[in-house]
Amino acid sequence: MTINWIPLTSEAEVEQIKTRSGTTPCLIFKHSTRCNISSVAKFRLEDDWSFAPENMEAYFLDILKNRSLSNYVAEAFQVYHESPQVLLIYNGECVYDASHLSIAIDELKEALDALKIHA
Repeated sequence: MTINWIPLTSEAEVEQIKTRSGTTPCLIFKHSTRCNISSVAKFRLEDDWSFAPENMEAYFLDILKNRSLSNYVAEAFQVYHESPQVLLIYNGECVYDASHLSIAIDELKEALDALKIHA
């Protein structure tokens, strides 16, 4: 399956994710286009993605273009800023985060299973 990346470019969109995540889990991928590890993490997500768009929304945050927004995301979801980083948002809260080469689809599935969400 292909990831339908939704660009994340504003604080208002972050607030919409909080609301949207009440019915659909949302993934935020914080990516640096200059970082090889970030490129590897992005490839691994895209290569193993098995979630239908209606079961999980995937948001893409280019931290080089939107550094202040990346900081806002970290503050809004009470996580330490890292890059690359994934945040799984459910019911308005970050329920799982991973960074660098710890980013893996299997880990996302386990996090969803732990919440009894079958995306």
